[in-house]
This record gives sequence, C-alpha cells and structure tokens, in this order.
Amino acid sequence: MTRYLANCSMLFTELPVLRRPAAAREAGFAAIEFWWPFASPVPADAEVEEFVSAVCGAGVHLVGLNLFAGDLAGPDCGVLSIPGREAELRDNLEVAVAIGERLGVRAFNALYGNRVDGTPPEAQDETAAENLALAAAAAGRIGAGILIEAVSGPKPYPLRTAGQAVAVVDAARAAGAANVGFLCDLYHLATNGDDLAAVIEEHTPKVAHVQIADAPGRGEPGSGGLDLAGHVAALRDRGYEGWVSLEYRPTTTTEQSLAWLPRERRGGTPSEEEEK
Repeated sequence: MTRYLANCSMLFTELPVLRRPAAAREAGFAAIEFWWPFASPVPADAEVEEFVSAVCGAGVHLVGLNLFAGDLAGPDCGVLSIPGREAELRDNLEVAVAIGERLGVRAFNALYGNRVDGTPPEAQDETAAENLALAAAAAGRIGAGILIEAVSGPKPYPLRTAGQAVAVVDAARAAGAANVGFLCDLYHLATNGDDLAAVIEEHTPKVAHVQIADAPGRGEPGSGGLDLAGHVAALRDRGYEGWVSLEYRPTTTTEQSLAWLPRERRGGTPSEEEEK
C-alpha cells in the first residue's frame, strides 16, 4: 500500500504552524514533513522546543525536513550552492540534525540555490558539492539522507529536470556520499516539461522520496491533468517503497481537498506505517 504523508508547509495552512501536526493526525495521517519551519537558520532554543513538542504531542512521525533555504520567493531558493553562506549552512545543519535525531527524520531536503550574479556557475557548483558532502555526513550521523530536487518557477534555479538533479546525486555518490538521493517531485518535473513516464522508467532506482501535486495549478490530485495515481503506481512497480508526500496547494480547504484520499489510506499509527 502506498504510504502517504502530509506536507504541513502546504497543507493545513488555515492553522498556525504549531497546530498543523495535530491537524494532520486528526485527518488520519501518521506521518508529516515540513519545509524549514523557522525564520532563521539557527532559531532560538525555545522555538525548537515548541516545534518538537508540537510534533511529539500530535503523535505523528516527522519523516522529512527541509534545510534552511533562505527566501524561497526571493533570491535564494536554497543556500547549498551560494558562495559565502557556508557558515550559515553548517550552523543550520547542526540544528536540523539535532531536531531530526529527536523526531526520527529520515531525510533532509537540501535545496540547491539560485544562480547568483558575479560568480561563475562552475564555482557555485563546486560550492554545492562541498556543502552537499558536509550535509550528507551530518545526516548520516543519525541514519538519515539528503535529498536533491528539480524546482520549477520563474527563478534562476539550475536544476530543472530529473536528469540535472540526478547528475548532482550521482556526483555526490561517486564522491562517497551514498546517502544522497533524488527527490522526485512530479509537479515540478511536469511543469518543467519532463516526461514523467520516462523519468520513472530511467531514474526510479535513485528516487529516495516522492512529492505530488497536480498540474497546472499545484492543487490536489484531480484538480489538473496529471495521472498522478498512474505515476505513483508506476514508481511502485519499478521498486519505489518510500513515502509519497502530498505537497500541494489546496484549491479549497485542506479537509475538502483530501476527499480524493479515503481516510483509511492515510495511515494508522507511525509504527504501523514503518512496518509496511
């Protein structure tokens, strides 16, 4: 059975961040993920404790967590490849991995970062490779991995296709970081023009996590034109056994947007889901 989780940075946004884990559990989900839920790379200890308590108190498993990615709507969209921000990334890694150790995080999404003026792309890619090695080593200390994804939108983000993202994964693995994997976001890939059937056929062995939203619009399954059920089934047929994240923007309320997914398919207890 496909294991679905709720991305609480996209779903349940009718509620404050700290109330979303409980809302996900009330909706029947056993597992969740978040983008970096703090304004800074190194939040105050009290902020971390509030977040950890919210997840633990809800009784859900935090499967995935984004590393600090700067201003997603602005010039950053990730800091992995941006020279001069290495210390910021290292400091964030320490906090993120500490949270991950407490909450059982399995994977950290490391957004690559937009191209920046005044620095050759080759230098940015070298920075990304060095930072990715550091991130993989930090995540590896708690048995977690690092995810690399292609992103759509009007921004100078260099990883647009599955092939480009997988090339970064391959280079990291060749350099010894075996816990780096491909985050296969079907919405971003389709929006950028990738053939999803071909992506699944070629790259499933490198897929470490899957996120879905319909296209166009980034709404719930059925709001656009993608055969998401078929693509998820194809991933499973090709051997993918991991989580499928609902990372979509509800076209109505979150509760109404979940009508396509019967409650019994949203998971039981976290331990039950981990055993499947």
